[in-house]
Amino acid sequence: MGKKGDLSNFEHGMVIGARRAGLSISQSAQLLGFSRTTISRVYKQWCEKGKTSRMRQSCGRKCLVDARGQRRMGRLIQADRRATLTEITTRYNRGMQQSIFEATACTTLTMSIPL
Repeated sequence: MGKKGDLSNFEHGMVIGARRAGLSISQSAQLLGFSRTTISRVYKQWCEKGKTSRMRQSCGRKCLVDARGQRRMGRLIQADRRATLTEITTRYNRGMQQSIFEATACTTLTMSIPL
């Protein structure tokens, strides 16, 4: 049996659908294989807040380099293909309000910009 935080978005929808179809908490738990506590908490969150999915994607630190910053970094790389990471980071920080470290620039380069 999974806990409430472990349920996927589809499983959240199944719980809400079962309860909306008129099944009791116990019947829903037996049908879906989740605990009664999980069923009641998921349904309660849906009733009170309209929340149907996990909001895991909104946790953690916000990305310092957004889509616009990625495009800018791509232009910096195209302008000088032989530039070192330190040079790229320095040039990027020159025109931005929030500066980034070399590690952030490295992560951005390896994860999002095709070379």
